[in-house]
Amino acid sequence: MFNFFTPLKANSILPEVKVKFANILTQRDSIMELQAELNSIVDQEVSHEAYFMKKSQVNNAISELYRDIEELEGLGILIKSFDEGLLDFPSKRFNEEVWLCWKIGEDKIKFWHGKNEGFMGRKPLSIRGTFNNDDLADLR
Repeated sequence: MFNFFTPLKANSILPEVKVKFANILTQRDSIMELQAELNSIVDQEVSHEAYFMKKSQVNNAISELYRDIEELEGLGILIKSFDEGLLDFPSKRFNEEVWLCWKIGEDKIKFWHGKNEGFMGRKPLSIRGTFNNDDLADLR
């Protein structure tokens, strides 16, 4: 079931989300290493068995990564960029659908942007009247 996040709700699950996202990034790095190993096997004189064993490792790692991505996105969170470490949480500002945004290294979700804006369009949540004041109490 789809839900919009308030700043309070998004920040309440952020510790869990950070762990899940860090794990996804680690898995992605591991897959890239496994793929490099597989590519080097292709260039070497190795048995078909060795190739398929490494290929199986790559496939299993990719399957696990996709399961974890689905789990995170199943919470209603959009992975905006792996490279930049960006996540977006769907929200509403008055009657407008917007994104609450978080970047790896930030301690809380403190910014939002419009649906057609990206990271460069981020605005602080603390702008008076932007969101329900009760939802911003944890940001002060």
